[in-house]
Amino acid sequence: MSGAQAWGFTDDRGTELGAARVPLRVVAYARAGAALLDLGVTPVAVYGSGHDGEGLDPAKAGGLAEAGVPYVGPGRALDEGPLRELRPDVIVDVTYDGKSPYALDEALAERLGVPLVALSVGNELALPAILGRFAALAATLGAEPVEDRKAELAAAEAALRGVAARSGLDVLALSGAGPEQVHLARPQAWPELAHLAGLGVRLLDPGPGPGANWLSGDWARAAELRPGLVLFDEREHATPPYELPAGVRLTPWSPETPPSPAAYARFFRVLAEALT
Repeated sequence: MSGAQAWGFTDDRGTELGAARVPLRVVAYARAGAALLDLGVTPVAVYGSGHDGEGLDPAKAGGLAEAGVPYVGPGRALDEGPLRELRPDVIVDVTYDGKSPYALDEALAERLGVPLVALSVGNELALPAILGRFAALAATLGAEPVEDRKAELAAAEAALRGVAARSGLDVLALSGAGPEQVHLARPQAWPELAHLAGLGVRLLDPGPGPGANWLSGDWARAAELRPGLVLFDEREHATPPYELPAGVRLTPWSPETPPSPAAYARFFRVLAEALT
């Protein structure tokens, strides 16, 4: 696709964005940038969130490092000057509330005069719809259709569905916050976990209490749920699991898996192997 033609896209805040030509230089939140890379659009740089430090978190990076895409640091700590030096045509972030970008101050994009696309990764959309929105954006940026990756995802889903039907394991997703605290995921609050439940994975709900996405408690609370398999948050700011009963299987899970068919196909294959 030539960059000479006009470009337009309506993001998941309902914001209508446009430019005189198709954006060629994309700067993105790491999770979004990794998804775009899988879909055929290589960012010129990516930034992190408030959870991130000076290095790119592998749990949300996909193939960015291998592709040589530079990481410029946490988004809300970015100065206008270094970002302007990247000469972005468009900035791509995610949104959890459908109102504001998650990892970058929108005012910064406004000062640069650069359109900012925010795509939903919250539970108002099902996982297939989230993947579809990223694919739709990538297509406007010149990416070719990735039918083979869709087939790869469908095959991984079918394999996981078959394994889940035979497995008797109850699965608990959590994020460690040190030896004294753990955040237990509410499955229906996470599009990928809700999708796993639809594939037959027996996900445990932590029960009533405060918190829309997580129920926070101690590790004894996690043990009381008697999981057979724990999906533990592998992001760098999370801590490894503590004090789980002997024999519990562990497998990594990133709550910020890049929203692409390839990334979720990989995760589903890992989970299927863990359930086998």
